[in-house]
Amino acid sequence: MTEEQPGAAEAVGTVLGALADPTRRQLLDLLASRGEATATTLAERLPVSRQAVVKHLAVLDAAGLVSGTRVGREVRYAVRPAALDATARWMASLAADWDRRLAHIKRVAEGDGRDPRTAHPD
Repeated sequence: MTEEQPGAAEAVGTVLGALADPTRRQLLDLLASRGEATATTLAERLPVSRQAVVKHLAVLDAAGLVSGTRVGREVRYAVRPAALDATARWMASLAADWDRRLAHIKRVAEGDGRDPRTAHPD
């Protein structure tokens, strides 16, 4: 991550850790398609208990991926895209760096095998 963003690398790591679990990815997909939902509603769509959903939502919340808003006795959860956007930007930057490195390797491999720093004109 860039130096202008202190803590950004840790935030990306937290997001990637949260997304490592398939149930949490399913929860994000459900919330993205519904807009917002309660833990009870989400648990009805998954093969895990409501308590497990609440624990997964807590991990997603700690990573900044969802937020919960109390409405009466319910807590309604919704996706917070900012953390996903920051992680996507980091991944795009990493991919661009690798593309540049691989392009350089390809140029060297397809060259005549001479090091341009030591080559002498014929």
